[in-house]
This record gives sequence, C-alpha cells and structure tokens, in this order.
Amino acid sequence: MGTMGTTNTPILRLAEVTRVHGSDATAVRALAGVSMEVHAGELVAVMGPSGSGKSTLLNLAGGLDAPTSGQVFVEGEAIGALRGDGLARLRRRRVGFVFQDFNLIPSLTAAENVALPLELDGQRVRRARRHALAALDLVGVRELADRYPDAMSGGQQQRVAIARALVGDRKLVLADEPTGALDSHTGEDVLRVLRERCDDGAAGLLVTHEARHAAWADRVVFLRDGVVVDSTGQPATADSLLEPTA
Repeated sequence: MGTMGTTNTPILRLAEVTRVHGSDATAVRALAGVSMEVHAGELVAVMGPSGSGKSTLLNLAGGLDAPTSGQVFVEGEAIGALRGDGLARLRRRRVGFVFQDFNLIPSLTAAENVALPLELDGQRVRRARRHALAALDLVGVRELADRYPDAMSGGQQQRVAIARALVGDRKLVLADEPTGALDSHTGEDVLRVLRERCDDGAAGLLVTHEARHAAWADRVVFLRDGVVVDSTGQPATADSLLEPTA
C-alpha cells in the first residue's frame, strides 16, 4: 500500500466541517463536524449507508460545494476563501474527479477529453495533447487516444475518465463509486490504476459501498448520519460497515 509523503502538510484536510441543506424546519444535516486528513501517497476509502454524507464529503473536498461551517484545505490552502475563477483553477490544476457515469463528452476523442482541463487553463492545444497522451499511457489506454467514447467499453471509458482526473500532475483524486457501472473484473482494474497513482504520490479519496474495493485503501473512514463513526487502517469488512464502533 501507499506511503505517507515526506511533508507533514496533508494534501486534503477537513477541519470540523458541517454541511446543512435547507433551513429551519426543513434543515437536513448532511455532515456534522467531520475532521480528517489525506496525505500524499495515501488512498482513503469512505464507506457508510445511503444518506450518510459520503457524496457530500467528496463534493466539499473538491470545492463543488461549500461547508456551512468548518474549513477545507487543499495543499494547505483554505478553499473557502476562493471564489469563481479561483475555484475553477483549483479543479483544473489540483483536484481530479472520477464519477460513476464517466462524464466524458461524446463529441470529443479520448485525448481531447483528457486535454480539455488543460486547454481551459490556457495551455496550447499541442502541449495539452502531449500531456493527455502521457496521462492515457499512465492508465494503459494510450491506443484509444483518437477514439470517441461510444466506441469504447465501460472500463475503457472509466480509464479515460481517470486519465482526465490525473492530467496536469494533480495531487488530489476524488472518486465517487467509480466502479459502480463496471463488471467486477474491470472494476478491479480501475481500482488498481487509482492505487498505483496514489503510490506515485497523489492523495486519493474513494467513496464506495463495496468492502472488497475499500480493501485497496490504506485507511477506511466510516460515516453514519454525517458523523465519522470509525476510522481504521484495517481492510474493510461487511460486518464493520453494518456495525461500526463508536
């Protein structure tokens, strides 16, 4: 499994983060005072029942949502202070997202999909393509560079999506049930790619409901009703998910 980075500064830190949706009688507390860290070289799995706050946690970590209270730090920077362009830059340069449904743009080739964040960040097309090809090579699908998503299998599309999340040497990779649409063998391949990227120095946060997928992680954090109820360095088990310790 991965090793901690040489710096004590975590890639991702959540400090007493709370997220409340709605107000007054309709208020729903999605997260309640969650604190956690993810370091370079570390893959952390987040597990818990439906509605426990897993996806909310991921959205806050990547700046897609803002906490009601508490702070989120990426590479030591408080992202709550960022607005508009600053948040967009954070997601283009430092944070990569991998979703269950891939989210590839059908009219773009694999290389164009992967290069898009770099081009949006102002890189020239030729340089962006070079970085995109390197990222596709990293996940083992460079030969798909000029193929469109509808000509790829689900596993191939997910690898391309991971390449897009990694391109430009991003340090934080956030994956929300990335194997949910894949068969078990292909899903294991995708997790292996995430594991290898963390071993190479990225920090990864993986939301999953599968104990066998969480077993790829260095650590498993269990959420229930928006609260961390357990955190263990041991591989997850079905029993530990159903009956977490206080």
